[in-house]
Amino acid sequence: MKVFEVNGSTLALSLFTDVSNSKDLLDSMQTGTLEPEVAFLNASLIPDVFPVLAAAHKSLIAKARDSLTTRTLHSELVYNYSGSKHITESLKRCGISECSTYVLAARFNASPEEMKAVEKLINGKEIDLEELRGRADNAQIQKHYKISGLELGISSLADAITCRIAARDAM
Repeated sequence: MKVFEVNGSTLALSLFTDVSNSKDLLDSMQTGTLEPEVAFLNASLIPDVFPVLAAAHKSLIAKARDSLTTRTLHSELVYNYSGSKHITESLKRCGISECSTYVLAARFNASPEEMKAVEKLINGKEIDLEELRGRADNAQIQKHYKISGLELGISSLADAITCRIAARDAM
């Protein structure tokens, strides 16, 4: 687990592999019974932590303005990470699915006890966040965000995603 300062709040991130209970986690999220509340992202679409922090920043701003697009701050994080304006598509694509085995868990303003509870929710092995870059599905990321090879000639994948997250509302 690693904790980041974002816009006066904190965001705790934990990366898991070999997750075997994604279906149960997804069911708990959809019924609103997940305790503690946490965002589960499809980690294969995340090449670096920075775009997640950009999405977290947008989510916190929306909450401060009472203008969340989704029901919770944590689902707003997944929605903002997607770069799409379609809520359902965003949550399906960038959130976990029933068969996800590689998951990034994110919790705003988490206490150490809450993060231990999150770790207990997930049947998988926690790995270092540094492994994101090497495990990212670059082809899938480029397809989802419509990133061309030409753009990657002057920018990184993480920077291209961050630009799309930041500019989504202006487009």
